[in-house]
Amino acid sequence: MENNKPLSKNAQIILKSFDDSTKLGDLRKNAKEIKKDHLLAMELWSTALFKPRQLAILIMDNKELDEAKVNSLVEDMAIHDENEQTQLMDWLFANQLTKSKKLVQLIESWRESKLPLQRRTYWYFEGRRRWKGKTPPENSGELLSIIEQTIMDEEAVVQWAMNFVAGWIGVYEDQYRARCVQLGEETELYKGMKVSKGCTPNYLPEFIEIEYNKRLAKEPK
Repeated sequence: MENNKPLSKNAQIILKSFDDSTKLGDLRKNAKEIKKDHLLAMELWSTALFKPRQLAILIMDNKELDEAKVNSLVEDMAIHDENEQTQLMDWLFANQLTKSKKLVQLIESWRESKLPLQRRTYWYFEGRRRWKGKTPPENSGELLSIIEQTIMDEEAVVQWAMNFVAGWIGVYEDQYRARCVQLGEETELYKGMKVSKGCTPNYLPEFIEIEYNKRLAKEPK
């Protein structure tokens, strides 16, 4: 979605304000001042620069987004390194896609998308449904079977999200817990990987045990 047209004066001023010291808090402050401005967002997106694109996501109007436009945004992310790609996709997910019923339906159609970032987002969305919700969705058995069959053939960014789903299924659903633990033991994904202090390991046997026990400890005795 690159634009060869000259940037507006407003977009140029904003662009000049970015430097290496620009923090996420600065972007959110800018977005709060600008509020919603889809045309400006698209100008900033057209620069192909990471921080301007982060701000663009914050000020987009999701009413202006449809399947073709979202696909174009995701395809544009390919020019960034993996870390920036996932950050941009996560921001788009949190700040735009989940705010609209039609865009949530779009996410739900991405399980077999040709774009890894969209597949990752589908699986992350399913994991988030379990993490955020009190009642597990009814498709856990189906999803777990797909994960068991395909996780080792997926790209790393998608594997992480599929593992995330299996982790939360194992935490919340007794009937699938042993299968989720066994999945981790068989794949050995993230086994022995160090995590920051206070974070839960992604290795499924450890993740499930720790997160399940946290919730068990909070239950009334």
